[in-house]
Amino acid sequence: MSPPRGRLQRCRGRHPADRGLQRRPGVLIAATTGSAAEDLLRELAPQVLGAVVRRYGHFAAAEDAVQEALLAAALRWPTEGLPDDPRAWLITVAARRLTDLLRAEQARRRREDTAAAWKSPGEWLAPAADQPAGGSDDTLILLFMCCHPALPPAAQIALTLRAVGGLSTAEIARAFLVPEGTMTRRITRAKQRVKDSGLPFRLPRAAERAERLAAVLHVLYLIFNEGYASTSGPDLQRAELTAEAIRLTRLVRRLLPGDAEVTGLLALMLLTDARRSARTGPDGALIPMAEQDRTRWDAAQIAEGVELVTGALSRGKPGPYQIQAAIAALHDEARTAEETDWPQITALYELLLRLSDNPMVALNHAVAVAMARGPRAGLDRLEGLRQDKRLAGDHRLYAVRAHLLEQAGEHEAARAAYEEAAGRAMSLPQQRYLHARAALLRAAE
Repeated sequence: MSPPRGRLQRCRGRHPADRGLQRRPGVLIAATTGSAAEDLLRELAPQVLGAVVRRYGHFAAAEDAVQEALLAAALRWPTEGLPDDPRAWLITVAARRLTDLLRAEQARRRREDTAAAWKSPGEWLAPAADQPAGGSDDTLILLFMCCHPALPPAAQIALTLRAVGGLSTAEIARAFLVPEGTMTRRITRAKQRVKDSGLPFRLPRAAERAERLAAVLHVLYLIFNEGYASTSGPDLQRAELTAEAIRLTRLVRRLLPGDAEVTGLLALMLLTDARRSARTGPDGALIPMAEQDRTRWDAAQIAEGVELVTGALSRGKPGPYQIQAAIAALHDEARTAEETDWPQITALYELLLRLSDNPMVALNHAVAVAMARGPRAGLDRLEGLRQDKRLAGDHRLYAVRAHLLEQAGEHEAARAAYEEAAGRAMSLPQQRYLHARAALLRAAE
C-alpha cells in the first residue's frame, strides 16, 4: 500500500523522525528541504503528475507514484544535490514506481486494454512522459481535467485542490468542514467519473476551450471566496485557501498570458486579499470595510492588482472578472471610505448585471445604489430581490437590509433584520457581528 498523500508545507518543531513521516510525505519534503527546494517541488508536483497521467493513464495510481517520487526527492536531494533536470528526475522515478505498482497488482495488461478501449487509435501512442505534448503544459491540462463539466462544482473544487493544489484529503475535508471519509469518497467518485468519461489527456479543442476555461476560472474563484469569507465554521477567513487560489491563478496566467479574464481574476483576488489583515480585530471579530484601518491594507498587492486590471481592460470588451476587479480597485484606491467613488461603482455593477443574472451581483448593486443615492433608494432595490428564491435563505440579504434600515433611521426594523440575519448566518464571526449590531440598536432604544 502506498503512503497517503500530503501537502507540501513548511513544518517546525520536532525532529523529522518524531513526526510519523511515513504517513505524510508532504511533511517530510518540507522538513528535509529548504524553502527554495520546497517551492520547486510544489511547482513541479502537478507537472509531474500530469506528465505521468498523460503517458500511462491510471490517475489514482499515478498520484501515488508521484508522491513517492516527491518523497524520494526529499530524502536524496538534500545530500546529493539537485539533479540537472529535476522535473525529468521526478518523472523517471514516478514512472518506475508506477510500473512497480501495476506489476504488483497483476493488472498491467488489463489496465492497458481498458485504456485502449476509450482512446481513439490516434491517441494510443503517447509521447514520452518527460516530453511535453504538442508544446502544451501538463499542469494546465490537469486543471482542465479536474474541472471537467461532467463533474459537479463541489467535486471540481475538491479534485483541483487534491491533484493540482497538492492538499491532502484531510486538509480539503477540514477546509469544507466535512468528514475525511466523505471527502475521500467525493474525490474518488470524481476521479472515476473523469475516467469513465473517456476524456483524453490533452487540452480541449478550440471549440470547447472557452467553456472549459470558464469552468477552471469559476472553480478558482469559488476556492478563493471560500477562503476569503468562509461560509461556515469558527473563522471568518481561511488564508490557506486564498493563498492556494492565488497561486493556481498565477499559474494559469503564466500559461495563458494573453487571456484578459484570467488576468482579471488574478487582479480581483489580489485586490480583495490585500484587505485581509484589516478585516478582523485582535479577537477575530469582523470589521466592515468602512471601519477598517486602510494603512494595514497590502500596498504591494494593490499596486500589482491595479496594474493587472488596467492592462486587461485595455484589451477590449471586459468580462465579469475584469469588471469585478475594477470595482475592487476603486475601493482599494480610495484613501478613506468617504472618498470611495460610489457612482462609478454603481455603473460598473450595472454593467456586470447585463453580463450575468447573479443575485449576489444584484445585492451588491443595491448597496452601491444606497451609497450613491441614499439608503431609501437601496431599500427599494432590495424589495425586488426579496422575491428571488436564490436569496431566500441567504443571511446577506437580511444583513444588507438591516444596514440600510439603520442608515435610514428605522432602528427597530433594523434590529429585527440584524437578528434575522444572525439566525441565518453559518459563520460564527458573522453571527457575532450581527448580534452585536442588534444589541447596539437595542441599547439605543
